[in-house]
Amino acid sequence: MLTKKIFVDIHVRFAQGQSIRKIARELGISRNTVKHHLQQQEMPTYAKRTQQPSKLAPFKPYLLQRIELAKPDWIPATILFDEVG
Repeated sequence: MLTKKIFVDIHVRFAQGQSIRKIARELGISRNTVKHHLQQQEMPTYAKRTQQPSKLAPFKPYLLQRIELAKPDWIPATILFDEVG
């Protein structure tokens, strides 16, 4: 992900006359990335991803209850998997 500092740095260096290759080398990014962001006039915004529910989410209450009932002993994960599946 490109930070605002790098985005501005690309534009400032290019305005000062540095080549795309030199900017890319000094910032440690690809030339295509430099070219792409020079075409952009404003900083790109990134949307947060929605967190997908876990595959175990429907079974979590059962698993926690089962683990609590077995204390101080422990139940192997393979047994819990067989019980849920």
